[in-house]
Amino acid sequence: MVIKPKVRGFICTASHPKGCIAHVQEQINYIKQEITDVPANAPKNVLVIGSSTGYGLASRLVSAFGYGAKTLGLFFEKEASERKTGTAGWYNNRGFEIAADKAGLWHKSINGDAFSHQAKEDAIKIIQEEMGKIDLVVYSLASPRRQDPDTGDVYKSVLKPIGDMVTCKTLNTDKGEVHDVTIEPANDDDIQNTIKVMGGEDWELWMNALDKAGVLAEGVDTVAYTYIGKKLTWPIYGHATIGKAKEDLDRASHTIHENLQSKYKGSANVAVLKAVVTQASSAIPVMPLYISLLYKVMKEAGVHENPVEQIKGLIHDQIVNGQAIYDDTRRYRLDLKELDDSIQDRVESLWDKASTENISEISDYHGYKHEFFKLFGFEVDGVDYEEDLDPRI
Repeated sequence: MVIKPKVRGFICTASHPKGCIAHVQEQINYIKQEITDVPANAPKNVLVIGSSTGYGLASRLVSAFGYGAKTLGLFFEKEASERKTGTAGWYNNRGFEIAADKAGLWHKSINGDAFSHQAKEDAIKIIQEEMGKIDLVVYSLASPRRQDPDTGDVYKSVLKPIGDMVTCKTLNTDKGEVHDVTIEPANDDDIQNTIKVMGGEDWELWMNALDKAGVLAEGVDTVAYTYIGKKLTWPIYGHATIGKAKEDLDRASHTIHENLQSKYKGSANVAVLKAVVTQASSAIPVMPLYISLLYKVMKEAGVHENPVEQIKGLIHDQIVNGQAIYDDTRRYRLDLKELDDSIQDRVESLWDKASTENISEISDYHGYKHEFFKLFGFEVDGVDYEEDLDPRI
């Protein structure tokens, strides 16, 4: 079939196999160019929980192609059928595997529910039999739901403010329309469900399981990813259900850190990353408009970074080379360029002016859409999008 994008709301229901693979290779090329020497303390055995898209995929690529590390990746993706494409993450992982095989790198992947006990048991078995002790654990899951592995209860996260309803601008990226959206406030169940899905409980379960199995190396590091934002995103990311989940992620970080420090002289940290176009951020009200404006401002200022550039800065510069920038809660900060007053002031001034009529002129709306389509393997340089393909790569 000739594979074309099919956009419905904030998601694309088709993915291009060759485009996804080419996009992965673009990131690999950048990593090879930026990381030319492997420090002695670079990670050698890396577990990435949530490794098929966005920041998680970038973490696996940096570890493997920057340092030659063995990597075990976990994700939940759908394989292609004869008549339907697989998910972008499925093709991204194939792109990683193809490149890793060509480079002679050891790798294994688990496609399943990372929240389950079974996934943890399967991962530990592979680590024990084929890897050696893990020195870096990256936790990068972005899921709208989670099944408790003990009770079987299913929790669903919601994107709601706490206290009062919120009305704010947003951007329909499919139609290019700026409009107001009103979000009803969360109740107690909404808050607790979101904490269950997006908080730190599963990260703790993973680290406890790895600790109990004796597969963590001396000096092990673990990091989980988050986003905070500032004034414009605060109604959704701050005083909101996601904000409460992020507070629980910080709580888990401190608990895990104390255990790793006492047993392995290791560390656990949350890394605060900048706003980028991801499948997750596209679904969050406010973010498409905010990111479109932010991209324009940061690109004009020469300080824009994409996911793989951010993760190279985190793993290579801050963790491995010891150039860490911490805040007062011991979180790595990769978002300071975004939060600079000069950047935020400019974004706010554009936000006030933004309308359907001028969105293409005052924002990087076209850049946003381009990055969105690249997530699904479209608009990638060098790919023939008229080629008749079997989606089962």
